[in-house]
Amino acid sequence: MNFLKQTLFIITVCFILQYFLPWWTLVIGAGLGGYLFGTNGWTSFLSGFIGVGLLWLVTAMVVDMQTNSILTEKVAQLFPTKTPALLMVLTAVVGGLTGGFAALTGANSPRTR
Repeated sequence: MNFLKQTLFIITVCFILQYFLPWWTLVIGAGLGGYLFGTNGWTSFLSGFIGVGLLWLVTAMVVDMQTNSILTEKVAQLFPTKTPALLMVLTAVVGGLTGGFAALTGANSPRTR
């Protein structure tokens, strides 16, 4: 249950931060989630990975629908994948790894409580 709370916390905080600030602020939200919930390393990593990965996947799908796939297809041509679906999966994996390592860092930081 703590895993689900941490994941929802990370999704919410990262969504709010990225709405107003640059993309890399997800590290702050995921690290804060790892620190506050104090779970072990693997649980924090998976929570950050799933939380930020899902957030970025949904965001990529929303942008794809809003632009009628024009933007996604043009960006996909820059990469060797050539398919917009694989581009969305790669986007989610990059965001997920960043969020996972940030949550892991937050979970392993020393506590002053």
